[in-house]
Amino acid sequence: MTVPRGLVARTPEEAELAAATIGCPVVIKIQAWTTGRAALGGVAFAKSPAEAASHARRMFGLTVGQFPVDSVLIEEKIDIASELFVSLAIDDRERAPVLLFSPAGGSGVEERAASTSRIPCGAVSGPDASALALAVGTATGVSTAQIAAAVRAVFDVAKASEARSVEINPLAVTRDGRIVAADCRITIDDYAVFRHPELGIEIAREFDHPPTALERIAYAVEQADHRGTFYFAQLATTAPDGSHGLVGFHGAGGGGSMMAMDAITTQGFTVADFTDTSGNPSSAKVYRAACIILSQPGLVGYFGSGSGVASQEQFWSAYGLAKAFWELDLDIPAVIRLGGNTEDRAVEILTSACRDLSATVEGYRKTDAPAFIARRFAELVTAAGGKTWTPRARRTPAFVGAKTSLALPIKGGCVWIDTPRWNEARPIVIAHSSGLVRDDGGKPAFTLPPAELAGKDSEFIACEVECRRAGIAALFVDLEVPGLREIVSSQGRH
Repeated sequence: MTVPRGLVARTPEEAELAAATIGCPVVIKIQAWTTGRAALGGVAFAKSPAEAASHARRMFGLTVGQFPVDSVLIEEKIDIASELFVSLAIDDRERAPVLLFSPAGGSGVEERAASTSRIPCGAVSGPDASALALAVGTATGVSTAQIAAAVRAVFDVAKASEARSVEINPLAVTRDGRIVAADCRITIDDYAVFRHPELGIEIAREFDHPPTALERIAYAVEQADHRGTFYFAQLATTAPDGSHGLVGFHGAGGGGSMMAMDAITTQGFTVADFTDTSGNPSSAKVYRAACIILSQPGLVGYFGSGSGVASQEQFWSAYGLAKAFWELDLDIPAVIRLGGNTEDRAVEILTSACRDLSATVEGYRKTDAPAFIARRFAELVTAAGGKTWTPRARRTPAFVGAKTSLALPIKGGCVWIDTPRWNEARPIVIAHSSGLVRDDGGKPAFTLPPAELAGKDSEFIACEVECRRAGIAALFVDLEVPGLREIVSSQGRH
């Protein structure tokens, strides 16, 4: 089994050169993570390099979902006599791989399920020999030995790369008797990606589009902090006609997040992203998630809602959100449902810490249904009169970087304490530092060595927010989100 000769092009000029290099006729295919590309106008044939360039120029104007096509594949056109279909997937019920084979591949294969054979596989041994022979025997006009070898190769590829699925459609038989994988799709198990650097996978997520800059940044945050989980995917960059606007979405817990997304879309809004921070995330992780969400321009509000029975301590999330909202000087409505353990404390922290913002920030509990808070969110957006969000640089207190301040390095940032105001802040910091900070003759001191303090960002974020609630700006946790500053700065230049 072979694959067609091909080259990727990112401009019409590159497409023309690729066609000339490969030799015409050629096929031009948009490189988009979707099926049904031909129906989208994303597959075309060219008899000359100039024609290939023309098709590529048109395709670069296409948008798949919310993402523009930025590359095309220029591939030799093969002389196909017949098309077959073969795929491998993990059968969760059987806890084993299974191969599907059809003697009629190409577009519309889903409607030809009656002709599809199911070939059971051993996780180590591969496809059952008798079932494989029976299945490929239904293909006409081709060597069954060649087809069986191609089907077996699909299993071998999946096993070697630890894939959850591999699909070849069509598996083409050419008029000169070759077996060619004309179009392929493979999905690697997320948890196996780190063992396969040779595949060049940037993000171990099953997106339906190439990773965006924000998705790359968010994935790096997740990899650097394994306290809880953080999932971020961009869904829309503009709101379609008739929508009430783009919403920054922040969930907590898969099922609850899905209900919340349904609730907010029912109110006529377009969700800009899907974000989930759950599994008892650190305040720092929630803070960084909020900063990433708020780096998306054009939002009409920030909507947060997850599981109503979350086992995580919700006040840690409240601290992270409050810090992000203050630093970015939030000026669009935010409605956050913090259902679960310590929800009363979480709601009180969030709302009181945000009381001086120009935006309305409201917190809700597990007894407040997602549909109810979605309606409340819609009321607040309407009251805001169509205001939309403009990403901006983080603000920091004046004592950050001052010679009179104490600097304590932590993982991914630095804690700054305004020592001239230590006596004012001392009781608050000591009470909320989880035993990390004490007073030493009128100066702050720490109960752990620097190496152990480096991972205590959540505790210091709690101290910062509690000082702000008391009206004492004396401690600040300066945390970076690598790469985010550049994105925000570039948006400001447009």
